[in-house]
Amino acid sequence: MRVISLREEPVYTQAAINFFQGRWATERSKMIYEDCIVHGLTTESPLPRWYLLLENDKIIGGAGMITNDFVSRMDLWPWVCSVYIEEKYRGHAYAWRLLERARKDAGKAGYSYLYVCTDLVGFYEHYGYEYIGTGYHPWGESSRIYRASTEKAENINGAGI
Repeated sequence: MRVISLREEPVYTQAAINFFQGRWATERSKMIYEDCIVHGLTTESPLPRWYLLLENDKIIGGAGMITNDFVSRMDLWPWVCSVYIEEKYRGHAYAWRLLERARKDAGKAGYSYLYVCTDLVGFYEHYGYEYIGTGYHPWGESSRIYRASTEKAENINGAGI
């Protein structure tokens, strides 16, 4: 099992687009994922980045790291987004692999923290994220905001998981 960055292995681009659109997009929002993923491959900016968790060559999870996750706290970035593990593979802490890769890359890019907005309580805390407040979305809802220090990022290859 391995985590790949689409920037490093762009051969997975179309599969990643299909994966994220199939888990998170509506018909009206599909182009957000395609446009962001495609343009993220060649930008000189450290963001966006997209990751896949592969078992052999089968996609079993994914996540992104972006500048803003449609939340009012635009003073904070980068954000981990679209974290998803296929249901069959849940319960084995596989999301940790994606979160740690994003946290490690955020630290290498010079960011002190990685943020996430979510309705989940207890999930991100399990992976070292701390609750810091509430953020508001353009569609009128709110989400909890968490952050994780990039200094705590572990070496994925040396984690032994």
